[in-house]
Amino acid sequence: MSYIDGFVLLVPRSKVKAYAAMAKIAGKVWREHGALDYRECIQDDVNMKFGRPFPKLAKPKKGEVIFFSYILYSSRAHRDRVNKKVMADPRMQGMGDMASMPFDIKRLSFGGFKVLVEA
Repeated sequence: MSYIDGFVLLVPRSKVKAYAAMAKIAGKVWREHGALDYRECIQDDVNMKFGRPFPKLAKPKKGEVIFFSYILYSSRAHRDRVNKKVMADPRMQGMGDMASMPFDIKRLSFGGFKVLVEA
């Protein structure tokens, strides 16, 4: 079964373009190193009347937007191989600088998920 790294993060509306530029490079790097899919999704219809709406879960501050992002792999082992290559890629070196991040890394949520159902 497939494997996904999933992310929920908050980006100030004023930095969405900077985040999108960074994500475009990251997506290209991940795909070149073998990721099957890479998606960065910005909030649209998030104030649902049932369940726990994303704003209650993520707790955005005024002026922040929620991103839901994921990277698809064929397996966890495949993810580990791809991520090792990605982290060694020179294009990624400058992206790890906390001072230049267009979002608060301390409020990023992420994790690896086994895909249970593929329809």
